[in-house]
Amino acid sequence: MARFNRILLKLSGESLMGEKQYGIDETRLAEYAAQIKEVHDMGVEIGIVIGGGNIFRGLSGASKGFDRVKGDQMGMLATVINSLALSSALTAIGVKTRVLTAIRMEPIGEFYTKWKAIEAMQNGEVAIFSAGTGNPYFTTDTGSSLRAIEIEADVMLKGTRVDGIYTADPEKDPTATKFDEITYDEIYNKGLKVMDLTATTMCKENGMKIYVFNMDKVGNLKKLMDGENIGTLVTDK
Repeated sequence: MARFNRILLKLSGESLMGEKQYGIDETRLAEYAAQIKEVHDMGVEIGIVIGGGNIFRGLSGASKGFDRVKGDQMGMLATVINSLALSSALTAIGVKTRVLTAIRMEPIGEFYTKWKAIEAMQNGEVAIFSAGTGNPYFTTDTGSSLRAIEIEADVMLKGTRVDGIYTADPEKDPTATKFDEITYDEIYNKGLKVMDLTATTMCKENGMKIYVFNMDKVGNLKKLMDGENIGTLVTDK
């Protein structure tokens, strides 16, 4: 019996690079697809948002002279490329998918609506939400929070390369300690960079639990769904 019935899984575009400096590492992509299939086979309804930082990040583009709106639009298109790659990898191992885009671009993907997304998941398809919110100045973290709330997910799972939320960046500070649970307010007050503030606030205001865990360690997604105590749970209590 899975811990959650319907999840929104947020994946990092940068993690898709794996051992590469740019683009998509086919080994990492296959590992992600296999982990998602494991959970899908448990009967869990799955929605996915994936970032685009392995291809183009709008904010960094703006710092190099790109118009911010056009830079963010380029970032949205990067998420579409990653979504198509993940869809292809899942289809190759027998998992049906549906790519939904926040900007009209048929036949690449269907234009997103909540009801299309829920219908797809109820039919056993993995729904992959691309192009962020369709608007500039919003990150894919905010897009994930929005989609999680819209599709009435039980939880938003934020897959990262770190195994939870720490008192400081564990990659820079060896004395950093991990939280098993933390509240939204503690994240604000301690100035922890879990997600951008817009995304965190949306989850807080709508009671959307967040689970931060290491997706790059193969098997972790199923362990989390089996109820093992990995990662960090963010709630309002």
